[in-house]
Amino acid sequence: MATTTRLSFAEFRDLAEAEGIVYELDEGELLMEASPTLRHNLVRQRIATKLTEFVEARSLGLVVEEMDFRLSENTVRNPDVAYIANPLANSLDPDRSPLDCAPTLAIEVVSPGNSADDIARKTQQYLQAGAQGVWVVYPSLRFIEVHGRTGVHQVREPHALQEPDLLPGFSLALSYVFREPTKPQ
Repeated sequence: MATTTRLSFAEFRDLAEAEGIVYELDEGELLMEASPTLRHNLVRQRIATKLTEFVEARSLGLVVEEMDFRLSENTVRNPDVAYIANPLANSLDPDRSPLDCAPTLAIEVVSPGNSADDIARKTQQYLQAGAQGVWVVYPSLRFIEVHGRTGVHQVREPHALQEPDLLPGFSLALSYVFREPTKPQ
């Protein structure tokens, strides 16, 4: 039988940081995230790169990777990539973690060890905390599920993901996101 560790936010905040270990707090339950695979990291990096280029070129806010967000009293989540729009981005303390808000857009890259229940729960927690959108990225299936306040839709290759309400003019080619890692010759 699995043991569940329950913590308050104060106890979570006081956990000793360890290199390579990411903790999340799910309504008081301590979760330890597994180390990401190469594919996971490449997909996350490609999304973050394109999103950062777009957001910075237009001074729209901030894009961060692996940042803790306190979504409720005892819930802290760490999306793979997050976009924080102005003016919220301008009101944050850059030396504080976790941030006491939801990101404008949370992006979760699904790993083989993630359960469907956990992904659905995270998505709902982001949206209930005030996120305007959540992208759930499925590298092995090569599609992205886009969750917003008005519903859900999927974007599959060869199409590009667009987010006209949150990021007018943004386009992300899924063929780039899901490109296979380059193998040495």
